[in-house]
Amino acid sequence: MLFDPDKTIYFRLGEFPVNATIVNSLLVTVFLTLGSLLMSRRLRKNGPIPGWQHFLELVVVTIRKQIRDISEQNPEPYLAFAGTLFLFIVFSNLLVVVPGFQPPTASLSTTAALATCVFFAVPFYGISKQGFRNYLGQYLQPTALMLPFNVIGELSRTLALAVRLYGNMMSGAVLAAILIGFVPLFVPILINLLGLLTGVIQAYIFAVLAVVYIASATAAHAQKTVTDQNVSPELSPISEKKEKL
Repeated sequence: MLFDPDKTIYFRLGEFPVNATIVNSLLVTVFLTLGSLLMSRRLRKNGPIPGWQHFLELVVVTIRKQIRDISEQNPEPYLAFAGTLFLFIVFSNLLVVVPGFQPPTASLSTTAALATCVFFAVPFYGISKQGFRNYLGQYLQPTALMLPFNVIGELSRTLALAVRLYGNMMSGAVLAAILIGFVPLFVPILINLLGLLTGVIQAYIFAVLAVVYIASATAAHAQKTVTDQNVSPELSPISEKKEKL
């Protein structure tokens, strides 16, 4: 049994092998894209709302609430990115119930690509919020000597994102395959159910960590904005009422 979808070669385009990782990643992408297009065209604002629309609204509202709670910022700028990460990973993990489907998240190349997206999203959102100079200034805090360590920290957490997701998905597949050899009926079913739950949890953790990293890059700007918008105690209506009393 092959555990690595990179080693399952379907065909070749010249010298380029097209493996299960590429094919299944495209299948998940097409599935999510077509599903989103079809469902978004049938949304209703008035009249009876179908159950699937309630489910979609629940997913969007839940993701938006999680982003707001984690980042303590307006979730709208990060909703599309974090939501796409979560949905891609969770559907890649859940489609393992389809016979013959190898989840692309069981490939280190896929998890590394997802972690690389997060790696570039962090400075993108950080620079868009704080500006180029202020964002790069964070790498020099508290002194310029911390620059190489801060850069290493960025690279190491990207590596940790990729390896964590890959390791959890691969270990689940290996464990299920081993148990099939010893107890070929009930235990593997329970392990597969546990694997589905683990797949959802891993998708949630990956998306949450992505939001945490982005929020850390934009928190300084958000805090400064809130501070600038606060009314000073001497000029606030509450203070004026207290003085009159």
